[in-house]
Amino acid sequence: MIMMKTFKMSAIALVMGVGAVTAAPAMAQSSAIVCPGYEKGKTTLVGERTGKKVQKAFEAYNEDKTNEALDILYDIEPSDDFDKAYVGRFIGNLLASQEGQGTKALGYLRDAVDPKVLNDTEHAQTLKLIGDLSMQEEKYTDAIDMYQKWMDFTCKEDADVYTRMAQAYYESGQLAKMVEPADNAIRLLEEPNKNPYVLKMTSYYERKMYPETVEVARQLVQLFPENPQWWIRLGFFYMLVEDYKLALSTFDMAYLQGFLKKESEIKTLSQLYATNGMPWRAAKLLVKYVDSGLLEDDAEMLSNIANSFHQSKNYETAANYYGLAAQKSNDPEHYRKKGTLLLVAQDYKGAINALKNALERGAESPASIHFSLMEANFYAGNFKEAYRHVQEAKKDRAVRRNAVAWEPYIKEKAKNRGIEI
Repeated sequence: MIMMKTFKMSAIALVMGVGAVTAAPAMAQSSAIVCPGYEKGKTTLVGERTGKKVQKAFEAYNEDKTNEALDILYDIEPSDDFDKAYVGRFIGNLLASQEGQGTKALGYLRDAVDPKVLNDTEHAQTLKLIGDLSMQEEKYTDAIDMYQKWMDFTCKEDADVYTRMAQAYYESGQLAKMVEPADNAIRLLEEPNKNPYVLKMTSYYERKMYPETVEVARQLVQLFPENPQWWIRLGFFYMLVEDYKLALSTFDMAYLQGFLKKESEIKTLSQLYATNGMPWRAAKLLVKYVDSGLLEDDAEMLSNIANSFHQSKNYETAANYYGLAAQKSNDPEHYRKKGTLLLVAQDYKGAINALKNALERGAESPASIHFSLMEANFYAGNFKEAYRHVQEAKKDRAVRRNAVAWEPYIKEKAKNRGIEI
């Protein structure tokens, strides 16, 4: 999410807000207020007695003596409502620039705006400052309220203010209310900015509105195509809506641009290849990144590679990877799969060796392995061994019928070769 920066009061802002306190003539108000029918008024100035002390405080601040400036301001006891608000605003501004003084600053600033006696520009600036400071102090409902008051008072719309309101709605758990200010921010932006889009996307995602999430993610990719994270997120969001073709297209384009750097991203692309009927590409991708060191060269990964080669009907290659997995895991299932695939590839000697290894290591369903050993030995011309394994296979009800069917065939072939079994 968007992180709010710690509020810092700039010297320029102080000069603008305080520097005119000793100006002699009352000037026409240079306000940014744009409400229909608004008429500029006269600028109110602080009284002479208060003004002198405020000027001293400003001079102290200008010499980086903030605490001394605050002490001067604290000693002022203005009787006039405008003077009270003006001094309170100055104190609030100074406190806002100090670490850990946010809550205290808010008190002074609120007291300054509540009477509505400040000049319009100062009143508007203070409303916005209270909103910003409330965000910093994690008073999100207050921030929303003040930003709305600022817009109502000035009749202005501001993309940054709308973005902060959307952020405040998020932080306060009002997810559904995030979308409208985010849309308003997007509408007002002169140059694309990711923040309101991210907030809008987050609102939809956390409410499990995945098609809407996808649409915003698509906009982010279109606006910021150079940013890898939007491509990757869009791909994952397509997976959420089970559009695996577009998920693959998105991840594949990200891969071609060199955006996929993490182990999980490469694995996801491989899974998408497999899901979309391209298991050979899935396997080759995994092999490439095992060789590069990004992916672990462990039994699980080697087994995944083997499975993808199996799905692409590269039986010998698949068998080889199951063998490599078996060397690391000593898992009888890896030996069984290797043996079964070598049988399909007509490497009967290799199949017999792998299947024996599976049996020796306590493979589950030994009868089915005996049945495969029967086939491998039969096709290798080892009829006595084939017959021995068919007898073992017959002991299991799951493969008994097939084993019984093979038994006379084995006997006949052995007899024709002059072999007694």
